[in-house]
Amino acid sequence: MPEVSKEILKRVQQIQIRTAHLVNDALAGEYVSVFKGQGMEFQEVREYQPGDEIRSIDWNVTARAGRPFVKRFSEERELTVMLLVDASSSGQFGTTNRSKSDLAAEICAVLAFSAIKNNDKVGLIIFTDHIEKFVPPKKGKRHVLRVIRELLAFEPQRSRTDIKLALDYLNQVTTRRSVSFLVSDFIAENYEKSLRIANRRHDITAITITDPREVELPDQEPPPPILKIMGPIGKAIWWLIRPPTIFELEDAETGERLLIDAADQNTNRGYGILNRKHIDERTDYFRSIGVDTIDIRTDRPYIDIIMKFFRMREKRLRA
Repeated sequence: MPEVSKEILKRVQQIQIRTAHLVNDALAGEYVSVFKGQGMEFQEVREYQPGDEIRSIDWNVTARAGRPFVKRFSEERELTVMLLVDASSSGQFGTTNRSKSDLAAEICAVLAFSAIKNNDKVGLIIFTDHIEKFVPPKKGKRHVLRVIRELLAFEPQRSRTDIKLALDYLNQVTTRRSVSFLVSDFIAENYEKSLRIANRRHDITAITITDPREVELPDQEPPPPILKIMGPIGKAIWWLIRPPTIFELEDAETGERLLIDAADQNTNRGYGILNRKHIDERTDYFRSIGVDTIDIRTDRPYIDIIMKFFRMREKRLRA
């Protein structure tokens, strides 16, 4: 692995400290109760008790002991947890105190530390419209710290997004069923079929990360009366006392630009309606194919949302 800067090591340490108490205090027990292993493993042999299944009798031990014994099994707990993280340029966007990519790294840290606390393996796929990095799943705290370093220090070679490519790659490198978290803003197309296929082979949860400005434009106060001062000085004074309401939006992945007047109520309302429609359609599709979702925003705390998801899923599994 290439040398990591002191800045990145400091950020890794900060995330480790910030997420440690969340895993130990808030998520203790939640992860274990939600994600199940791949089958059953032998635990012990004990004497038969009324009500035990006849088919669980260990006939070899029974014959040697002269009285019936049964095999006991426990659920196999070891899991392979895969983190599929979108590193395209849109992840660098953020109008709060953090970007979408920074928040994605912290959420992945919480999930990874929860996994190793349960002795599960953790792997990482970083993607754009190319598979940028693959870290095979392993156990241990040292390995998880490497995963976090990769997320924080990684500089992608490309800017666009191809979620389909990442899901197809997951199926290629992970033959055993895994618990997979797909972390992205889902500003992408043509991944629906691959998501449906991958979810049949793996237990996939989509973690959507959204910035508030991707849903609605900032509120604008009504402009003051027009100044009746002519000339360049008058124009300069106008812009000093009237905040500009013209926003230039740039697609971080394609470079395309669009001017929007946030003071125009129709434009503002249409922007919000269009984006919420896209989110609702995406959520409906995920639900229709059985993909769970965790919706995270950069301007809101995320731990309660993750806990709510865990408890909802546990309740569903019990039902």
